[in-house]
Amino acid sequence: MWEVAGQNRAVSLLQRSLEVGSLAHAYLFVGPAHIGKMTLALNLAQALNCEGVDPPCGECASCQKIASAKHADVQVIDLGSNGASAEAESRVKISVEQIEQLQHSASLPPFEGKCKVFIIDGVELLSIGAANRLLKTLEEPEGRVVFVLLSTNENLLPPTIVSRCQRVELVPLSAGEVEAAISDKWGVESQRARLLARLSGGRLGWAVLAASDDTLLQQRAEWLDELLEIVGADNERRFAYVAQLVSGFSQNRELVQEKLYLWLEWWRDLLLVKVGCNDAVTNVDRLAELIKLTEGYSRGQIRAFIDNIRMAGEQLRLNANPQLALEVLMLSIPEKSKVKNPTV
Repeated sequence: MWEVAGQNRAVSLLQRSLEVGSLAHAYLFVGPAHIGKMTLALNLAQALNCEGVDPPCGECASCQKIASAKHADVQVIDLGSNGASAEAESRVKISVEQIEQLQHSASLPPFEGKCKVFIIDGVELLSIGAANRLLKTLEEPEGRVVFVLLSTNENLLPPTIVSRCQRVELVPLSAGEVEAAISDKWGVESQRARLLARLSGGRLGWAVLAASDDTLLQQRAEWLDELLEIVGADNERRFAYVAQLVSGFSQNRELVQEKLYLWLEWWRDLLLVKVGCNDAVTNVDRLAELIKLTEGYSRGQIRAFIDNIRMAGEQLRLNANPQLALEVLMLSIPEKSKVKNPTV
């Protein structure tokens, strides 16, 4: 049973390939964080090693081991598997040593299953040396080995790696699909499910996590309060905020990207409110604040700042100087007009 919800096209492609025996030796799963890439990758690993009649059955010993991360032939490689002794700077890249260990393991036959599966989470974070070694492995694949690369931004990958994989895109779900999934499968109460679906941005994984962990919503509320405080602050306070972000950037780049994503959603909501589309906002629980904040901003100011947030996020993904990129973003925060509800 395929566990990933709402990704029928991706599931159908993999299911058909299994049925006709035409699986690729390497896949690239592309989509936003928490969209279901890891769930689909583990489902594929289960299907390749399933002992049941209709793989992946989810019930046989092999499927159960993979689900609990105890199967010897299914490995996940990511930043977290670098080891506790790694220096902080090296932890922001998947290392050469990790890929060398993968190569050695891939050269051996499966230990307890039918097929070895290597899942590389955040493959865009490969170091240059690691990417070169992975490319060699993809060019000379071993039998009974499948590689699944997971990425939130395939544009940061060497084209040579992308070209050697079968690309599978996972797309954001509609709010209605997310709401139905967490209500029916996870038993989330309807009103809470509706709110989480709107806040998820189509990322079912985020909605599931938020439904079981209140700290995610608390963190979101704190970040939004922080955002509103920074918007109204002077440049000294804004630059101090940048310094806080930069201080932890090398250890957790994704945290900074998550904050920028929240900023992007907020200012998108401001634009929607500005043009009278209140029903379409994501942060529906803060609609009153959004309505009040739009007073004094023009549509042009809001659009320009949305572009600047996107640009800052892309610059950080391309390894630009984080302090410079974020300080420029702070300087571009629009100033409120004294005219109420400017429209241009």
